Amino acid sequence: MAPLPLRALRVFEAAARTGSFRAAAGELGLTPSAVSHAIRDFEEHIGTTLFERDGRRMLINQAGEELLRRVSGAFDELRNGLEVASARSSNLLRIHCAPSLAAQWLMPRLRGLIEKHPELEVRLAAGTDYPHFRNDEFDIDICYGPPRQEGMVVLPLGEEIIRPMCAPSLAGAIRDPADLLKLPLIESEQKRVRWNAWFATNDLTAPSPGGFRFDRSFMAIAAAVDGLGVTLESTRFAERELASGRLVAPLAGRANDPSYVEHYLVCPPQAKHRRSVRTFTRWITREMGLTENGRKP
Repeated sequence: MAPLPLRALRVFEAAARTGSFRAAAGELGLTPSAVSHAIRDFEEHIGTTLFERDGRRMLINQAGEELLRRVSGAFDELRNGLEVASARSSNLLRIHCAPSLAAQWLMPRLRGLIEKHPELEVRLAAGTDYPHFRNDEFDIDICYGPPRQEGMVVLPLGEEIIRPMCAPSLAGAIRDPADLLKLPLIESEQKRVRWNAWFATNDLTAPSPGGFRFDRSFMAIAAAVDGLGVTLESTRFAERELASGRLVAPLAGRANDPSYVEHYLVCPPQAKHRRSVRTFTRWITREMGLTENGRKP
C-alpha cells in the first residue's frame, strides 16, 4: 500500500470543512496560495478534482464530499486513539449530565470522587441536549430517559422512586393520598411521572392544573423546601433534603409510588476502554448501590 498523503489530507479536510482556502490557511498556519497548491497537487495525485473553481470561489463537488465524510471520521478515530494512548488523557474525564441529576446528586459527590481518585481531571457540563459524540467533546453522557443515540454503550442507573415530598410544616396535614387534593401541588413539567399519573395509581382523580410549575426538578425541590407546596420527585434527587429533614415524605409506605429507570450512562464504544471512563463507571455504580450491569445486587 502506498504511503498515505496525511499532510495533503489534512489540508483538504480543513479546506472542505471550512469552505474556504483562506480559512483553512489561517487554521493550518499556511498561506492561501500554499493551500491552493497543496489541493491541486493532491487532486493530481489521486486523479480527480475535489473542488469546482468559479473565479475566486471554490465549491466542493460530490467526490470531495464523499472524501470529506470519510477523512473526517478517520481523523476523529486517530484523535480518539491518541487520547486513549496518552497518559494525560487517560485521566481526563469529560462528563455531560442531565441538569437536575448534576445539581442534586452528582455535584455534591464530586469531592468524594476526587478524594478516592485524585488522578482524575473532571470536566462537567449540564444540559438537556443529547451530545452526539461527533466532535469528541465528551467521554460520557448521563441522560434523562432512554438514550436516543444508536451504537452506544448504555448502562441503566437503577430504578428511582417517585414520591410526594414537602416541608415538615405541611406534613401534619397529610395522612392519606386524598389529603393532597387540599394542598398546593408543585409540578415538574419534564418528569415522566407527573401528578395526574400518581393520583391515578392511587385510585384518585387529579385536581385541575394549578400552583407552581417548573421545568427542572432541582427548582421544584427548592420550592418544596421553602414550603410552597408538595412536590412529586425522585427520592434520589432529594437525598440530601430528606436526610437533613428539610423535606419529608409523609405518605411513604402508605401510598403507591411508581418507580422506573430515569437515567442512563452512555458512552461511545471507543471511550469505554479509557481509564477515566472505567474508573467513573465503577464509582457511580457503587455510589448508587448497583452492580456493574446497572442492577440492584
